[in-house]
Parts: sequence; structure tokens; C-alpha cells
Amino acid sequence: MKTLKDAKVGQTVVVARLHGEGPVKRRIMDMGITKGVEILVRKVAPLGDPMELNVRGYELSVRKADAEMIEIA
Repeated sequence: MKTLKDAKVGQTVVVARLHGEGPVKRRIMDMGITKGVEILVRKVAPLGDPMELNVRGYELSVRKADAEMIEIA
């Protein structure tokens, strides 16, 4: 299983599935990350946390812990 955490800078990926329970999963979905959406990995901080993404035309920063819950195709 490949997650968003494994994606490289400059790579565009498609969300296959969201893991997690309750409020955590809801928060990820509220940020616009849902099944089938394309995500461009723009930058990763020097220590690896957070990641800067381009989702649905806007920029979003996500922690590595949250990125692990997003399975990509």
C-alpha cells in the first residue's frame, strides 16, 4: 500500500482511499482530499514535515501523520 507520505516532490498522484476514523477522516475530507482527487506534491519541509500540496486549485499543508492515512494509486 502506497501512501501520500511516499510521494516525491513534483509528483501528481490520485487518491485511492482514505484511512482513519471519525473526526480525523472528516478533517481530511473537509480539506478537499477525497477519493479520486488529484494531488500535486509541491514541496516537503527540510525535516520532512509538513508537506505542501496543490489540491483542487489551492495550496494545502499536511502533516506526515495525516499523509500516511491517504492511500494513493
